[in-house]
Amino acid sequence: MANAQPRKSDADREAAALPESPAAAPVDCATGGLMEPGARTDVLNRLRRAEGQLRGIQRMVERGEDCLKVAQQFSAVRRALDSTYVRMTVCLLEQEIGARVAPDSALASGLPAILGELETMLGRRG
Repeated sequence: MANAQPRKSDADREAAALPESPAAAPVDCATGGLMEPGARTDVLNRLRRAEGQLRGIQRMVERGEDCLKVAQQFSAVRRALDSTYVRMTVCLLEQEIGARVAPDSALASGLPAILGELETMLGRRG
């Protein structure tokens, strides 16, 4: 069977089942942080994705799968948690700055773009 497709691990299947949250479309956290349904849903989806990946890694270890495959899944879950941390950091900044800036100021109107660029930049770090 030279044309056989590589078998996807449980972690791959579970991660693929959840929709990807785009990092370039920040959720508005300015008014209520995690009290905002969109922000809460975004963070929970990201955490659920990471949780599914961790469960998959546990099963891989229990089955004694190849260390390289397990390490690749660790890398994926780490990236998922890192992106969630960046999202939460930007949400915190948006919430705290928004609470201290007058809603009609020039800074307030430019804040979403600035924080979106910050999130993109932080998401690209090594």
